[in-house]
Amino acid sequence: MPESKPVNITLPPLRITLTDEQQVTLEWLTQNLANLAAETKKEIPDNLRRWMAIKKLLKEPDDAIIQMLVKMGIDPNLATEEVRVIAAHPYFQLCTNFVQLLQKMESQLQIQTQLAALSSKFGTIERKSNLSRAEFLENYYATNTPVILTNAMSNWPAMRLWTPNYLGHKYGHATVEIQANRQSDPEYEINLEKHKQTVLFGKYVDMVVSSGESNDYYMVANNQNLEREEFKTLFNDIEIFPEYLNPADTSGRVFFWFGPAGTITPLHHDPVNLILAQVLGRKRVRMISPEQTPLMYNHVGVFSKVDGENPDLEKYPLYRNVKILEFILEPGEAIFIPVGWWHHVKSLDISISVSFTNFVFPNYYEWKYPQVQW
Repeated sequence: MPESKPVNITLPPLRITLTDEQQVTLEWLTQNLANLAAETKKEIPDNLRRWMAIKKLLKEPDDAIIQMLVKMGIDPNLATEEVRVIAAHPYFQLCTNFVQLLQKMESQLQIQTQLAALSSKFGTIERKSNLSRAEFLENYYATNTPVILTNAMSNWPAMRLWTPNYLGHKYGHATVEIQANRQSDPEYEINLEKHKQTVLFGKYVDMVVSSGESNDYYMVANNQNLEREEFKTLFNDIEIFPEYLNPADTSGRVFFWFGPAGTITPLHHDPVNLILAQVLGRKRVRMISPEQTPLMYNHVGVFSKVDGENPDLEKYPLYRNVKILEFILEPGEAIFIPVGWWHHVKSLDISISVSFTNFVFPNYYEWKYPQVQW
């Protein structure tokens, strides 16, 4: 009868030996503890794998990726093998196809921007008065071109009536919704639900008047205060640009903005066309054409990661190449902001504005929004 061999089971740092006499011996592998511990940790975490995949998709040389991994403390052999595995993975290979298609679209957008820069009007915005419906549609709405409308609000009673004192006296008893505690959150616009607060309008007026320059609170479009019954009479003080807008379609399409100097609407684009009419105070507006979207770090929905007030060009280097259209929107002027145009808006004074999306022209578009997680 052949002699049976012991059965060895190794569970680092322990080796278990079972003999044919049913004897069990335990052995601590002390001499190899360090090596075994290192072996169990020889795995690259998923977040680093995602980083490697991005580098590969952006055509970073393999040697450069491996060198960066080694500097992070990754074993050179493991780094080399991981780069090989990523390149051979069918998921990654499929991603490279989509990246090529995306890069083709980006190159087309870049060419459009280069061609636009040849125009003498590049970097400027027209100011026009008394545009007919046909002129507005043909030259601006249909061509996705911004324009400032002058003398379009001269007959608005709001231009002489709407001051903080007047509004506070007439509507101070009404309850309103505002955005509050914005300065505690760099993404206050994305997290707008967390910043909603209900106050008496009279109290809010006092806050605006006494605060000086602040971005901590603001009454914005998403607060939808014109939907409140108490504020319906505000419509008596404005005329809804009948050449371009539908006066019978105002529910959820007309918005009231009111806040102190210093309020900022961060860099974003809207999913529809809109007109922003400036009643009181001045706004500084920065606009960026949709063709430059690949430079905008659009990570979520309609928002950019770039701080349009103080851009971090080390963190977001592509933004260096953005061509920005900047101007001051004066009281009595209205700006047509075409769908998809990026904009960043800062109030230079106590400011009251009304925005409209109820055009007589089609104004619904199907968007595919990103939810990028790096």
